[in-house]
Amino acid sequence: MILVFGGTTEGRISVKTLDEGVGHYFYSTRGDLQKIECAHGEHINGAMTHSDMVGFCRSNAIRLIIDAAHPFASSLHSTVSKVSRELGLPVIRFERRYPAVDCENIVWCDDYDDVVNAMEKCGTNRLLALTGVQTIRNLKPYWRKHETWFRILKREESFKLATEEGFPMDRLVYYDDSSVDSLIQDIQPDAILTKESGETGGFMEKIEAAESHGIKVFVVKRPKLPDNFIVVEGRHGLRREVERLLPEFYPLHTGFTTGSCATAAAKAALMALLTGEKVRDIDFKIPEGETLHMPVGSIRMDNDSATAYVVKDAGDDPDVTDKSLISAKVSFADHDGICFFGGEGVGTVTLPGLGLPVGEAAINPVPRSMMSSELSALYDGGLDVTVSLEGGEELAERTFNPRVGIVGGVSIIGTSGIVRPFSHEAFLESIRREMKVALANGCEKVIVNSGGKSEKYMKTLFLELPQQAFIHYGNAIGDTMKIAEECGVKHLIIGLMLGKAVKLAEGNMDTHSHKVTVNREFLKSLAEECGCSEGSRKAIANLSLARQLPSLLSETDAARFFPELLRRCHLHCSEIFKGNLDAVLIADDGKILSKTWR
Repeated sequence: MILVFGGTTEGRISVKTLDEGVGHYFYSTRGDLQKIECAHGEHINGAMTHSDMVGFCRSNAIRLIIDAAHPFASSLHSTVSKVSRELGLPVIRFERRYPAVDCENIVWCDDYDDVVNAMEKCGTNRLLALTGVQTIRNLKPYWRKHETWFRILKREESFKLATEEGFPMDRLVYYDDSSVDSLIQDIQPDAILTKESGETGGFMEKIEAAESHGIKVFVVKRPKLPDNFIVVEGRHGLRREVERLLPEFYPLHTGFTTGSCATAAAKAALMALLTGEKVRDIDFKIPEGETLHMPVGSIRMDNDSATAYVVKDAGDDPDVTDKSLISAKVSFADHDGICFFGGEGVGTVTLPGLGLPVGEAAINPVPRSMMSSELSALYDGGLDVTVSLEGGEELAERTFNPRVGIVGGVSIIGTSGIVRPFSHEAFLESIRREMKVALANGCEKVIVNSGGKSEKYMKTLFLELPQQAFIHYGNAIGDTMKIAEECGVKHLIIGLMLGKAVKLAEGNMDTHSHKVTVNREFLKSLAEECGCSEGSRKAIANLSLARQLPSLLSETDAARFFPELLRRCHLHCSEIFKGNLDAVLIADDGKILSKTWR
């Protein structure tokens, strides 16, 4: 059981992230205005006192609290901290990201008393306050003497609060009516007042609007968080902490890509080279901008270089590099910028199409970008970075690397930095990479098949084509069609074993057995439409496996049934892929049952 305090963008992300698991949770908001669907949770509302929260946690066997409330909900943060200490419950704080700000017109303030004093000192007489209706009371000493406008939500409860404080209604402006830039143009204030609300609070938009009009910005700093909170700043960090604290909540756990491991190792090595400090844990950013953490196994120092080692954690994904030792050696260099090299176990690119020059180390563009970003933030001189993976040459034989021309080891990959268990995204990315390599190597035809068995049969039809022309789609037929269309494939040929074909013919573009099974009623009606004999229709009604079809149909019925089955498969695929498309229907023993060309 997990208790989440939300009512924010971070709260919504928490719900979406927790719904990927199988455990139950409660999503708590102060009011009842936020509408949210919780697939595995229950939305509750109403403020909780200390005793309310203790009672709720005890009666509902809460084992973890997630605080995803507004950063200025200080009272709630304090209550959560006290309850967690009292009951021995861990707290994950889903914090917003706070961009670095370089603006001379900002005046930072610790609280609202500090704001009032600062504005008086600066001679601010006309203010646009973007801090919400709840702060009208805090700023009463100021707005009683100076012209002030408050931007609030257009709600009855907001009007009531403003009226109770005696604030003039004609000085209220509303979120939905105008942008900050428009409000500044209309009101012509001397300054705006805002909270340090982070990226999701539109903080930078407010700063930029004020800066463009040359006016001051008074900013109330966000309150400090209790020191017993575990802080994350995104969905990946949240899920990984839940996986660590409540392992059973997610049946399958996430992991890190080799690119993330290389980035963490390179940053730890450079820090050691610059400071002599050997860190045990390193933070780094993934491409989404979220900061994550990774343990560092060890660091070795040499005269002019440092090497850091991390152990690859792929979570529950069947990744051949899981638990491998990945290292990055960083040394100072005379040249500008950062040069990357492949050490032991990292392959070399031998074919075009991967976005890297032939002869380069197989360190993909996204990991290179991740490492460059982290290292250049620490040091602006030239660096050489050598990435290695222990046992990589042997592991590469169990990957698709030989197909795309990477020899001598594995590639350092990862577009998101995160490995999701049995990652469909990663599988699709491998299909995309293979198609680009096929096209870059002049393959006029690309052959897609479900796996090794169908590929073997398809190769007998296209002996002239190189290995790079043959690509596995697994069950992702629809996604493979989309990728082929996006990559600009001119002539695509799909090989279909019967088990896939009978599902695809009905319109199922993902043929995984967990999602769709053979529909005997569909096959029976198809046989009837084709004019198959009554005996064949009865046999189909009792079949248990699609592979049995060739033995159940007479020669005459097979000549009617299989071409129509393939025609329907072709029809569904051609709705997605608009290029020249052909299809081949293959029996379990390799016999070609039908094809779309003569």
